[in-house]
Amino acid sequence: MTDIQNNTSMCHMFSLLSLFDDIATTLDDVSVMSKIALQKASGIMSDDLAVNAGVVDGVNPDRELPIVRAIFVGSLFNKVYCILAVFLFMAIYPPLLSAVMLIGGLYLSYEGVHKIKEKLFQPNDKAKKPREIIAEKDKIKGAVRTDLILSIEIIVIAKSALIGSFLIQLVTLSAVGLATSIIIYGLVALIVKVDDLGLFIVRQGWSKTGMIFVNSMPYTMKGLGIIGTVAMLLVGGGIVGHIFHLPLYANEHLQNLAIGLLVGVVCVVTMNLPSVLFRG
Repeated sequence: MTDIQNNTSMCHMFSLLSLFDDIATTLDDVSVMSKIALQKASGIMSDDLAVNAGVVDGVNPDRELPIVRAIFVGSLFNKVYCILAVFLFMAIYPPLLSAVMLIGGLYLSYEGVHKIKEKLFQPNDKAKKPREIIAEKDKIKGAVRTDLILSIEIIVIAKSALIGSFLIQLVTLSAVGLATSIIIYGLVALIVKVDDLGLFIVRQGWSKTGMIFVNSMPYTMKGLGIIGTVAMLLVGGGIVGHIFHLPLYANEHLQNLAIGLLVGVVCVVTMNLPSVLFRG
């Protein structure tokens, strides 16, 4: 009886060790594939950073971090939606994923051109609304919508780099989604608080150095706003070009920018056409 019990204990121990070995192997696979997926998605991550860093431009300084936190939470939910959608579409009907990405590309192109239109032709429209309402509602909703489109692109690119079982791919995409949101919005939070760092340096007695940080922030935020708009057009044009397999006639970035501008103009005109016809 004792021998049987010992053999049973040994079997349980070997099973437990085998389970630990499987878990370690899975985690190792997830780690390797997460690194590859993050590398492939790094271009979209930089665009996402540029787009979102300008969101808090013109916001009350006390509300900058709460707004970034709200967008970060929305980004986490976006990653969950995107991961589920990618697996669902791939299982049911893969072309649906292309259709969703095309809609996202059209939206980014539209938003890019719409921002340019606002800056050039409607510079005083936002002054009609309270500054806090714009910051708390419009900015957060718009940023979360834009993040959703960029999240789809990130997850699709990451998914293309994955192999292995469903569990490994699910864990890897979850890790990539969490990491990208933390990296992007962690950097956004640091960028928007550069002026506070400058004031801290001033209080330590380094007035000239601190004021360089403080005085540079308005120009930094304006610059990031411009870069973010360009990034929208680049990503939107890139998605449209990829979906329709357009041949490359020039530098890829310049061509994607041109496609984004053209598509964005068409979308803006189309969206404004009903109101023009109705007014006429």
